[in-house]
This record gives sequence, structure tokens and C-alpha cells, in this order.
Amino acid sequence: MSQTRGRYDFVIGLVLAMSSSIFIGGSFILKKKGLLRLARKGSMRAGQGGHAYLKEWLWWAGLLSMGAGEVANFAAYAFAPATLVTPLGALSVLVSAILSSFFLNEKLNLHGKIGCLLSILGSTVMVIHAPQEEEVETLDEMSHKLGDPGFVVFATLVVIVSLILICVVGPRHGQTNILVYITICSVIGALSVSCVKGLGIAIKELFAGKPVLKHPLSWILLLSLTVCVSTQINYLNRALDIFNTSIVTPIYYVIFTTSVLTCSAILFKEWQHMAADDIIGTFSGFLTIIVGIFLLHAFKDVNFTLANLPLSLRKDDRAANGTLLGTYDSFNGDEESSACLGEMQSTESLSARRNGSLSAF
Repeated sequence: MSQTRGRYDFVIGLVLAMSSSIFIGGSFILKKKGLLRLARKGSMRAGQGGHAYLKEWLWWAGLLSMGAGEVANFAAYAFAPATLVTPLGALSVLVSAILSSFFLNEKLNLHGKIGCLLSILGSTVMVIHAPQEEEVETLDEMSHKLGDPGFVVFATLVVIVSLILICVVGPRHGQTNILVYITICSVIGALSVSCVKGLGIAIKELFAGKPVLKHPLSWILLLSLTVCVSTQINYLNRALDIFNTSIVTPIYYVIFTTSVLTCSAILFKEWQHMAADDIIGTFSGFLTIIVGIFLLHAFKDVNFTLANLPLSLRKDDRAANGTLLGTYDSFNGDEESSACLGEMQSTESLSARRNGSLSAF
């Protein structure tokens, strides 16, 4: 019975995670379209600290789409481990890349298509080898986990790094360095996932008839989640307004996933019970996703498709035979030049002799 229930929860979590990626991937496009419309109107841009996007309906549509994705993601964390749900966020990168090629004129070339395929394969490998977290079924158990010294140290470091980036590094380098705002969103996202996991447990207990609303941890998690999500939205908007969507999305995914996996490993101690092949498989899947995302966006400006492949191969064949052909052509050219030069010298010699010039001799 428990195995059947576990498989049922796994399927629900998987479906919710995939639908979440579709909504979130589409939200990037809607938000970007709204921000571009504001830029054409001459409004103060979000990257400069403006909030005119609050009056743009496209931005609100993107926000609602992201909200729907986050709700689905929220529910997925309640049914499945974070190490299963988080890697599937790569699908949002694929959705964003495909929709960008249609609505933002950001072309998806052959490298990008291969990158999409690698990202899907990497996500599949990570799902197969995903570590199983310790069972946490009550808020009291979650409270004990959150009070673990290892997690307290991790959370403290995240808060300190975030404050330094927001107060010191952001005002100086946020407009030019893409990593600043994205790092803020990503590291805070690790804490927001922990809050979501705790609130998912609280909702389950609430439906079971337990006095969850009287538990102080429920309100602490809700307040923390509100602060984390608000901060993420603010700095993600700035990153999207300043930099290209196809660059922001993959970098955000890589740093965010790394942060969440690290946080989940510290909080739930899930790596301690993994076999060696599962550890290798998990890291291999994640690295495959990173390579796929790199191909997806590193060569996005290269106009290379399957139609160009035969032409490229012919050029390579020419280049391989270029040394022999060049030598042969040079040899023929030298013969022709020597013949022409000999004829010119013979003509000049005859003319000199006819004129009685001594130089002919």
C-alpha cells in the first residue's frame, strides 16, 4: 500500500513539476514583452529602479503565469523530493528558448536544438538517480531539521551574501555584470524552496485536521516565503530588463538548481544514503544539463542549421585538399610566369639588337 501511494505521489509531483516549467517558461516571455513595450514608451526601466511595469498588463500576465507555475511547483514539492522537482526546472529554459524564437525574434539554431535535447536527457538522468530525502511528515520534524547547526550556518551565509550583493555589489556592478542580480535570486531561492517544502507539510497537516495555524513555524515560513519571493521577483525583473532573456534564463537555472540541491542535501541529509552509481548519475545528469544550456545560448548568434551542414562539409573537404591544390596551382603559375617572362626578355633582346644597343649583349 505504501509503495502504491509513493508511486502515486511521484506521478503527481512529476506532472505538477512539468506543468510548472511550462507556466514559468512562458512567464519570462510575457514579462520581457511588457518591459520592451515600456522601454518603447520611454518609461523609466526596471533596471534603473523604475516600477512602471506595474501598469503594464503584459507584465501582469507574465506575473500571473509565473504565479500559476509557482503554485504548481509549490504543490509538486509537497508530493515529491526537491531533488526531483528542481532539476525539471530545465524544462522552463527550453520553453523560454522556443517561445523566444517565435515572439522575441531570438533564433534557435542547430546548436540550440542540440542543447534542448541534452537538457531533456540530463533532466531524465537526474530524475532516475535522484536521491531520496528523509521522510518529514510533521511540522515538529521540519522544525527540528531547520534547527540543525549545518542548515543554520548555510542559511546565515545565504543571508549575509545576499545583503552584500544587494547593498554593496548591486549598486556598483548590477547594470554591467549579469551574475549580480541572478545570484541574488538564486541563493534566496534556496531558502524559498525550504519554506515551500515546510508549508506543503503544513497544508497536509491542515487537511488532516491538525491545529497547524497555532504552530508558530507555519507563520514564520509564510513570512519568510513572502520576503524571499518578493526579493526574487524584484531582482529577476532587473536582470530581464537589462540582459537578454536567453542569457538570463539558463544562468538563473544553473545557479538556482545548484543552490537548491546544496540546501536540500544539508537540510534533509539525502546524500548520506545514496549509492555510488546514483551519486555519479546525479552529477552526470546535472553536468549534461549545463552543457545543453551552454550550447543552447553560447552559439545563439551563429546562423547554423541542418541546411548549412552539407555546404560546411564541402568547405572542409576543400580545406583538406587545399595544400595539394595550392602547390599544384603555384607550380603551374610559376611555369606560366617563367614562360611569359622569357618571351618578354626575348622580345626586348631582339629590339635592342635592332637598335644597336650594347646592353643587349
